[in-house]
Amino acid sequence: MRHARRPSRAPAKPSAPSGPPVEVLIQSLGGEGDGVAAGPIYVPFTLPGEQVRAVGGGDRRELDAVLVASPERIEPACPHFGVCGGCALQHWSHASYLAWKVERLVGTLALQHIETEILAPFAAAPGTRRRMALHARKGSRDVARVGFKARKSWDLVEIDACPVADPQLVAALPALRRLAAPLFEHPKSAPTLHVTLTGAGIDIEITGVEKKSGGLSADAGMRVAAIAAEADFARVTLDGEACYLSRQPAVRLGPVVVSLPPGAFLQAVPAAEAAMVAFVGETAAGANKIADLYCGVGTFTFRLAEIAPVYAAEASAAAIRALSSATAGAPGLKGITTEARDLAKRPVLAEELKRTDLVVFDPPRAGALEQTAELARSKVSRVIGVSCNPATFARDARVLIDAGFSLDRVLPVDQFLWSPHIELVGVFTR
Repeated sequence: MRHARRPSRAPAKPSAPSGPPVEVLIQSLGGEGDGVAAGPIYVPFTLPGEQVRAVGGGDRRELDAVLVASPERIEPACPHFGVCGGCALQHWSHASYLAWKVERLVGTLALQHIETEILAPFAAAPGTRRRMALHARKGSRDVARVGFKARKSWDLVEIDACPVADPQLVAALPALRRLAAPLFEHPKSAPTLHVTLTGAGIDIEITGVEKKSGGLSADAGMRVAAIAAEADFARVTLDGEACYLSRQPAVRLGPVVVSLPPGAFLQAVPAAEAAMVAFVGETAAGANKIADLYCGVGTFTFRLAEIAPVYAAEASAAAIRALSSATAGAPGLKGITTEARDLAKRPVLAEELKRTDLVVFDPPRAGALEQTAELARSKVSRVIGVSCNPATFARDARVLIDAGFSLDRVLPVDQFLWSPHIELVGVFTR
């Protein structure tokens, strides 16, 4: 019999109805990564086959002790695991954890009666995430409290380590605590630092500073700029307005370098981005005219434009301006036409896609139901869907399949390490 310690620094028990401790056998894992016992009873930080003691009441309990551990249980990589709400599955061996994610993806597609070929998944390595959203709370005059939200709570867990993030971001944490200190002039301010590692250095977009008082005072703004200069950050913006600029943040996307507008969306892990772009590029071979919908700053656009002329559409006007500016000096592209367009309110119509034979779409979590309906009406022969939400992807895929498409294959993408979150790229043909 193997005994395992419960997660270190276990969080305070939630204010659910209490009762005597119970011993339960974990039979499976639920959608958020909690172990599921008969009842059902959900217990976090447990694995299938484990005998555990749980405390609390109702169907959501807390882990008190692992009595018989799974052979797949491993030591968590982070000292904050079990308290921080960022990771749920650091205690599970990698191969089993990744297989579970792929099984969840298959199950989500099955809910829409979809079966397809599932390719070997891409799996992000530790220490590779280039962006973080750090919450800040008031500390001393010179140093704020910075970290992530606690499990099932609005409380803040201050962090000094994060094995998911790029080491350069972790090394910047002391400077980020100082940077956040001047942001609390108004008692209702609850700042979030959206931190991105770019080719020019660290870019920080600040949100959550109370505006009714006029935002930051000139003195606070000067303090922010001085701290940013001392830390050698590339840029600091507050709700899109520059507080400090040393170097224009930029990233390389295929053959071009794109200057990033404040708060621009990027894939979380560069290697995941590269894997998805390569897969999309291989699948798009032979296309004559391409539409790249929800294109952002051009994650897929520039690779696609090496194959055929591309129409690129995105709701963010700032992202479209960045893409267009980068296009001007890009060598060897077949041509890119851009448009700032809200594709949920004004999808590209089937009639507008008459000469387009390939469409790539990469919508937000809500999916692309309105745009998918137009793709279903169109004569487009191939569609590539990129999704951060398998449930809305499956819903949209059902619309395409009912219109005569087949979902030929899916590439699972695990770039949010140790979370229940899985992404994908799916390839459709008529």
